[in-house]
Amino acid sequence: MTEMLQAQYEAVVVGGGPAGLSAALVLGRACRRVLLIDAGEGRNAPADAAHGFLTQDGTPPSEIRRIGRAQLASYDVTVKEGRVTAAKTVDGRFEVEFAGQRVACRSLILATGIADRLPPIPGAKQWWGRGIVVCPYCHGWEIRDRPWAFLAPAEQVIERATMLLGWTKQLTYLTSGDVSLPAEVAKWLTAHDVAIREEAISGFEGEGETLTGVALAGGEQLSLAAVFVSPQFSQTTPLAESLGLSLETEGHQAGTIRTEPHGVTSVEGLFIAGDAASWGVMSVASAASEGMMAAVFANMRMLKQDADASE
Repeated sequence: MTEMLQAQYEAVVVGGGPAGLSAALVLGRACRRVLLIDAGEGRNAPADAAHGFLTQDGTPPSEIRRIGRAQLASYDVTVKEGRVTAAKTVDGRFEVEFAGQRVACRSLILATGIADRLPPIPGAKQWWGRGIVVCPYCHGWEIRDRPWAFLAPAEQVIERATMLLGWTKQLTYLTSGDVSLPAEVAKWLTAHDVAIREEAISGFEGEGETLTGVALAGGEQLSLAAVFVSPQFSQTTPLAESLGLSLETEGHQAGTIRTEPHGVTSVEGLFIAGDAASWGVMSVASAASEGMMAAVFANMRMLKQDADASE
């Protein structure tokens, strides 16, 4: 049972990953009273390390979160564990429910991340983040110049191959037996020395926590250092839609929350930051930047409200 309204904050941030921590930090430094609610489910948790994040290259995701939380302690930022179960607008503010509590705020930032829907192939979950990956900027350097494979829908094949060839020339496209590859795409791959395997995939294989390759239907095994996938996205929570926002339905951003640049949305006072949002690049560094920008825009809105109220 949800309690009566327990506290009022100037801003509530939902999500304690790089975007949420960054947003809470910036708002705290802007002299705001902030509540950060974290369900503790980071998208990059399976990975051994985060990369491409200045000063933290190679740092485990859990350590980045620990440092981020520790740095919030200097400000008027309260951190609580829990999953937000509901949020609504009431008289120009937001009310947020979590862990049997209900709090109110002037600005709400959703930094709830994204969920990856992996291909339904045996072993995908087991080696997710440890050889089965999405982003070469995040994972490519350590396994550069080694054999890689990738899965992608036909319309994304050339774009994905072009990117991955920057890290390795030993590249194979796996149709997994369910992609009808247009002739012009197959011709492009062949011209760029990208191998094509059209067999179904029986499963991903590995030793311990390390991916070693894939088994193809018919019994052949391909030795690989990585398989890059293009997962579909789904939201980790229905909060955005319950507040009146829409999801992208087409292209690379399908499944993300439709936003304007800087996380601004069609709902006054509601901002989206990090991988959940349709703008920006999905990475730790980008998420932190997007959290900062959403916080700045949220704070500027409150500053204008305060100035208008004093006239």
